[in-house]
Amino acid sequence: MRLWGRRSAFNVQKALWTLGELGLSFEHVDAGGDAGGLDRPAFLAMNPHGRIPVLEDGDVVVWESHAIVRYLAARHAVGTLWPEDPAARSEADRWMDWSQTTLQPDFMALFWGYYRTPESQRNEQRIAAAAQSCAAHFEKLDAHLAGRRFVAGDSFTMGDVPAGTALHRYFEMGYLVPEPPHVRAWHARLAEREPFRTHVQRPFDELRGRLDF
Repeated sequence: MRLWGRRSAFNVQKALWTLGELGLSFEHVDAGGDAGGLDRPAFLAMNPHGRIPVLEDGDVVVWESHAIVRYLAARHAVGTLWPEDPAARSEADRWMDWSQTTLQPDFMALFWGYYRTPESQRNEQRIAAAAQSCAAHFEKLDAHLAGRRFVAGDSFTMGDVPAGTALHRYFEMGYLVPEPPHVRAWHARLAEREPFRTHVQRPFDELRGRLDF
């Protein structure tokens, strides 16, 4: 098994975290950013969009981070990361889709606008708007997490991975944001997991003020 992508990439961290949770042996291939390689014919043959992450599992190639998380969970973690009950699995799925379509666009707008953009080039109005949207999204997640340990209930599932991956950067990038209590408690529970600490809770200083990848 082989995973392509740079370790500091937000979407790659989702796949790395999932692989870590499953305890699977894999080869990491640095790609994108300073490593480049995304425009090479061999890479484009795996993912014609030239984006990371990409997972090779024998003859199977999977791209798009949430598709990789779902593939790994369905193949290796039925009954745990991949809930067997369709209703429980739909809850994990819903929050994964919400993370991708609602939370992530505003989170990335905030992270790129504030952290990745040199201070002299920042658009403070856009940053503030993105921060306000993120706060509203996390308020909804906070209400959902009241009385439960994880996104889809009392057990960790694939549903925790997408939004959970955002938490370290959201709270540690230096921008003042609200700290909803149930989200913060969930963050603390995720931080008890070694794969989260290894693959998500890691320094990201290399990205400060850097727009080139």
